[in-house]
Amino acid sequence: MGTYSCISILVSGAAGGLELCLFYPLDTAVKRLMNSRDCFSRSNWRAVLLQGADTSGAAGKIKTFFPGLRFGAAYKVTQRAYVWGAQPIVKELLKKRYKVHDKTGKTLCEGLAGTMVGIGEVALLPLNALKIRAQTNPTYQSQSLGPLLKEHGLLKLYAGWQWTIARNVPGSFALFGANAFVKEYAFGLNDHKKATVAQTVVSSTAGCFTSILVACPLDVVKTRIQSGTFGEQGGMQIMRNTAKQEGLGAFFKGAVPKVMTVGPKLAFSFTIAQCLMARCSF
Repeated sequence: MGTYSCISILVSGAAGGLELCLFYPLDTAVKRLMNSRDCFSRSNWRAVLLQGADTSGAAGKIKTFFPGLRFGAAYKVTQRAYVWGAQPIVKELLKKRYKVHDKTGKTLCEGLAGTMVGIGEVALLPLNALKIRAQTNPTYQSQSLGPLLKEHGLLKLYAGWQWTIARNVPGSFALFGANAFVKEYAFGLNDHKKATVAQTVVSSTAGCFTSILVACPLDVVKTRIQSGTFGEQGGMQIMRNTAKQEGLGAFFKGAVPKVMTVGPKLAFSFTIAQCLMARCSF
């Protein structure tokens, strides 16, 4: 189990690093869409996505999608190493503890293990909060860690922790549960490590898209709390105001671009992590 733990964590962290390098601008665009009070349209797309940055030339436009990259790197690598590295370990412990061998039981163990590690992910919230603030608020884009911690304090960076847990519980269950469901029922794999690359891509994609859609409403609330642009409003107040002022459809802001952009990046790194872990001998 010790070797299994180390390899799981290392390859999951490496997958997170690859994901960050390739997909960070897309993550920035989605966070800005979720944080915007305005409906996205042809007339305001520059204001929503570029946020008034100096975009003279292609370099300027590209640069505006990389704010908070240092926070993003610290968060993403740590998050992937923890969640995807720890979930297989917790899953195996659950299967042994409850002597699970049937398809339904194994699928539930996958989902429950994902939920358990998803709850623990709240410990990384300050890094995620700093990343989101830099992505959605031009005020924070050039500030370093020291001044930001001095200004906000560590406890304030845990704002929205309840909503992070509320999002992660169904989201993580859907991610790992749907991934296992496809492998068990669609491909008939008793041993998930024997999945081909193509099968892993399909199961990962199904899990990622399901997770995004299930968690999207709560993710919108969490993003707005962490962005700092909604003042001292709590989660319930943001939900009421959003429903009243923007309609229920606002809870799915960014859902389509997130499925189209964040889905592939999540599926990419999830597939890489699973393939690497499956091909390592423990």
